[in-house]
Amino acid sequence: MKTLLALAGTLLAFPGGLLLHADADGAGAGWKAGLAAAKITPEKPVPMAGYASRTKPFEKVAQDIYAKAFALEDREGHRAVLVTTDLIGISRAVAEPVCERIQEKTKLARSQILLSSSHTHSAPTLRLEEPTDPGMTAEDARNVVVYTRSLQDKLVEVATQALSQLEPAQLSWGSGVAHFAMNRREFTPGGVILGVNPRGLVDRSVPVLRVDSPDGRLRAVLFGYACHNTTLTQTNFSLCGDYAGFAQAYVQERYPEAQTLFMIGCGGDANPYPRGTMKQAREHGAALGKEVCRILAAPLRPVGGPLTCVFDRASLPLQKFSRTELGQMAANGPSWQTGNARGMLMKLDRGETLPATYDCPVAVWQFGAHLTLVALSGEVVVDYVPLLEQALGPLQLWLAAYCNDVFGYFPSARVLKEGGYECRGLYTSEGFFAPTAQDALVAKVSELARRAGRKPPE
Repeated sequence: MKTLLALAGTLLAFPGGLLLHADADGAGAGWKAGLAAAKITPEKPVPMAGYASRTKPFEKVAQDIYAKAFALEDREGHRAVLVTTDLIGISRAVAEPVCERIQEKTKLARSQILLSSSHTHSAPTLRLEEPTDPGMTAEDARNVVVYTRSLQDKLVEVATQALSQLEPAQLSWGSGVAHFAMNRREFTPGGVILGVNPRGLVDRSVPVLRVDSPDGRLRAVLFGYACHNTTLTQTNFSLCGDYAGFAQAYVQERYPEAQTLFMIGCGGDANPYPRGTMKQAREHGAALGKEVCRILAAPLRPVGGPLTCVFDRASLPLQKFSRTELGQMAANGPSWQTGNARGMLMKLDRGETLPATYDCPVAVWQFGAHLTLVALSGEVVVDYVPLLEQALGPLQLWLAAYCNDVFGYFPSARVLKEGGYECRGLYTSEGFFAPTAQDALVAKVSELARRAGRKPPE
């Protein structure tokens, strides 16, 4: 297997111009697609997510944020719905009630529902209970809960609306490249910091799914990129979708009759470069949007059915620590480690048992023999791109993260050994992932891919 350093320069998809023309037997036809969208910009300012130093509400709206739904049905009547959001991440506590309500209204199985977040750090905080964050007022805390419950209603609404509006469609896909993702794990004499690592591994591929009407009219575009939506930093108090939001707007302006949707990839350890200003966010969005438009204008591969959706939870091992070790970590550990260690100590003080595993949602959508969409949960680091390519084969593969449950970072064994911010563990619960969690996730994805019908690599 190539070294990760060598892969840093090779994890680039073939440009759209090298993809094949749709074949003559209509392999990409036979689908029905439905679309819906809802503006989810808060009606009143609420605190923003993504940076602990920001506790006051956003001050203005630079760009409205949206939830968008894309529903599919194949020739045999198999249905599914994807809901994308311009949000930092939807935790299990917020996501599962939404999925249950969608199931009740549409009779879909859980495997047929995907919730995805762009991970923009310029979006509202989400909570179902009034948060007690330092510096947050009681009124702001109440507003966060009201917004989150309203958001849940809108997610159910767009999903059911898209499924009720299925119309004949053709699917095709391709991939290109955008260059602004930068590995952020900078090595220093004092350890790994959040910085800039030009020699670090990143996935700069831009997967694109095109949805056309039978007469060739573009109806929707789903595209991805594996990079944090953190062009804007903790000094920003303007609501927006960051580069992903601006990229969607760029494509929408050029194809006004089409709906644009974004899914983030395995960019848990990548930041936009350069970063820090709204101008740079718009520039990165334009660069990504321009590449998406280039791919749309090129010959694409047809995507046929049947559609097979599988869903399960990977039991991911957590590290075991003694009370003494946790005390040392809480008192003297690096900043990324102390908060979780304190939370684990508080749990022990209450007489509770620390969990040994975390059950992580994993989904695979298989489109005939043409495309495999792997939907991972959490903030997945880039090492899982070569790991899953090796396990599943690199062709006809779309890797997405931040789906169904954003619980914190999911590091690889290598990243855990090196240390750094991505090793901070769970932030919706308590615990640090063990190195063996890497093998558990890859094994679960491999199992689901086989169940969905993906052919194993030769």
